[in-house]
Amino acid sequence: MTVRLRLKRLGRRHRSFFRLAAMDSRNPRDGRVIEELGWYDPNSKSPENQVDLNRERIEYWLSVGAQPSETVGKLFERYGISKK
Repeated sequence: MTVRLRLKRLGRRHRSFFRLAAMDSRNPRDGRVIEELGWYDPNSKSPENQVDLNRERIEYWLSVGAQPSETVGKLFERYGISKK
C-alpha cells in the first residue's frame, strides 16, 4: 500500500475548500482517508486563516515514506515543511 498526502475537495461550486489527508494511493480523491492532517482554504482573504496543518503528524507520515502530491509538495514548501 502506497500512502499519499493529498488534498480532498470539499465546499461548493466556485468556493472550494480542501482537507489535507493521508490516503491509500488507490482510493479516489474524495474517498476514504487514513488520517486527516489539516485543511487549506485558498479563497480566504487573510493569510492566517488560509491554512491549518498538523506539522507533527505530517512529518511523521513523511518519515515513514508517504509521498506528497505535487500540489501538496508546493504547499509544504510555502509553509516550510521539508519533504525529506
